Amino acid sequence: MTTVKTPSASRQRLLDALNHRQPDRIPIDFGGSPVTGIHVSCVAELRGHFGLDRHPVKVIEPFQMLGEVEDDLKSALGVDVKAVGSRKTMFGFENKDWKPWLFNGLEVLVPGGFNVTVDEKGDTLLYPQGDTSAPPSARMPRGFHFFDAIIRQNHFDPEHLDPADNLEEFEPISDGDLDAMEADVKAADNGEYALFGNFGGTALGDIALVPAVQLKDPRGIRDVTEWYVSTRSRRDYIHGIYARQVEIAIANMERIHARIGDAIDVFYLCGTDFGTQSSSFCSVSTFRDLYFPYYKQMCDWIHSHTAWKVFKHSCGSSERFFESFIEAGIDIANPVQCSAVGMEPEKLKARYGDRLTFWGGGVDTQRVLPFGTPAEVRAQVIERCKIFSPGGGFVFNTIHNIQAGTPVENILAMIEALREFNR
Repeated sequence: MTTVKTPSASRQRLLDALNHRQPDRIPIDFGGSPVTGIHVSCVAELRGHFGLDRHPVKVIEPFQMLGEVEDDLKSALGVDVKAVGSRKTMFGFENKDWKPWLFNGLEVLVPGGFNVTVDEKGDTLLYPQGDTSAPPSARMPRGFHFFDAIIRQNHFDPEHLDPADNLEEFEPISDGDLDAMEADVKAADNGEYALFGNFGGTALGDIALVPAVQLKDPRGIRDVTEWYVSTRSRRDYIHGIYARQVEIAIANMERIHARIGDAIDVFYLCGTDFGTQSSSFCSVSTFRDLYFPYYKQMCDWIHSHTAWKVFKHSCGSSERFFESFIEAGIDIANPVQCSAVGMEPEKLKARYGDRLTFWGGGVDTQRVLPFGTPAEVRAQVIERCKIFSPGGGFVFNTIHNIQAGTPVENILAMIEALREFNR
């Protein structure tokens, strides 16, 4: 088992924030998870600005085309958090055997299993497990910057539903994956960073939201619309899936914790979105019936057996679910989309700031960061820090990943404003 070392400044800073104590400065995360990262094109621009080695950047999360934020760039940005976890991408191939790929004119490195074809429209097609003999599972339209899932719903018989069909991607963790996780944690646990655990096979989630892009021939309900119909009309089926998911997840977490102990500080629980720009995907009563019991089971196990803090991602207008999140045992809310209805930062801090840590919310990535002026970026960053930082309970990150096309001068304005506030 990996032993726990004396906390570094970054780790202590994060722990203070997560435990609602005022840290010496606001902790910062870029690259700690698949929802707090930076697009590969922006990583390359930042490396150039800071005069860092201009080698091609690794695409560590191909779906969203997120670039690796290496330690030299973390240092330049003041980052306190480092990702550890699954060795596989969302497409089921491993992050290894790196090879060059020309992406919209930028040379990047992609995993060896990143195998693509280009169709007659010029769209790039990506394949599950890197197998080009299988139907493609994702598409990047020509000139675009990330992939969209291709919905593949086969073998769907509404009269003979089997929850096992929607559990193909949830399986007991292998010894090889455990070995890789342990090695990853040991390599990262050098006393410099707080560690963010992103472990495959442990996260409860709606299968249809990223429709099984790692499976060559997925079974069960895989269409997003059909999935949401099922949350209303086939709840027994959904309960059957979630109950088994939680069994698998807890068994996997037991084995993971036996290997790494409390070397990680944050555990990624789930990325299911419950909010839209103006409302939500379901009512609070539906959430309480269909999701809450399973979140609580997982959080209860985590808090009873580990020192990990639980991270829950939910975009959009999610405030109505926060009381249920807290009751379930969720410690951290992300991405804190303040532009959505009911997500005013002052209200969130006043109502939940002593019970939830807000990980994100630092600057709007839909309008201000990509399309505002550096002065507008600076003003919003300072304002958000003033609102969210008192008493801890705040980790600075943008609202979801920094997207392609974001001007590097705006990213630098964000970083300088954060430094100014921390000083």
